[in-house]
Amino acid sequence: MTGLPERLAVIALVAEAVGAGARQDKACAVISLSERTLQRWQRDASCGDRRPARVHTPNNRLSALERDQLVAVANSDEFASVPPSQIVPRLADRGVYLASESTFYRVLKARNQLGHRGAERPAQARYKPRALTASAPGQLYSWDITYLPTPVKGIYFYLYMFMDIFSRKIVGWQVYDVESSERAGEVVRDICQRENIAPEQVVLHSDNGSPMKGRPC
Repeated sequence: MTGLPERLAVIALVAEAVGAGARQDKACAVISLSERTLQRWQRDASCGDRRPARVHTPNNRLSALERDQLVAVANSDEFASVPPSQIVPRLADRGVYLASESTFYRVLKARNQLGHRGAERPAQARYKPRALTASAPGQLYSWDITYLPTPVKGIYFYLYMFMDIFSRKIVGWQVYDVESSERAGEVVRDICQRENIAPEQVVLHSDNGSPMKGRPC
């Protein structure tokens, strides 16, 4: 539906374009308006759209009491930590139907309850990582584990590789059939022996993968 102010504005814009030399049909095409509609608006420029503005209310719309009941069930001890996609099937198994899954989501969203549902860990302080630099070889090593595919789908070998950040030298590598901190420790001990690394001489840099955070003996 187009209100009277919008109609008058469109009529004025088309008139301005025609006055500047444009064809009326071309001006209407630019704004996706048919000439017949424009002519009808021009004939009765004092009236807007006479169609009644109907607001349709679904017959199965939940009442305020039913929405409160839905929210109460969603926040109960049993369902507080699960999403509506699990609440509705569990209730259906008991022969209970409160609303559809989409209605659950819509009602909970309207009440700002679609965040993480369940116990949350308390906020933890975040700290800026320590800056690492190397001014000579043998001070800072970076390492990672790369997946190597095998002919068998879903089975991999694992490449453990250590590189000296300053010289870019590959100081050690090994391929294993498992991913673990124990295997990484074996490679580190071999590197330290071959490169004559003293205790606490080298800083190892890596991501936060489980093998990287492990502390092998």
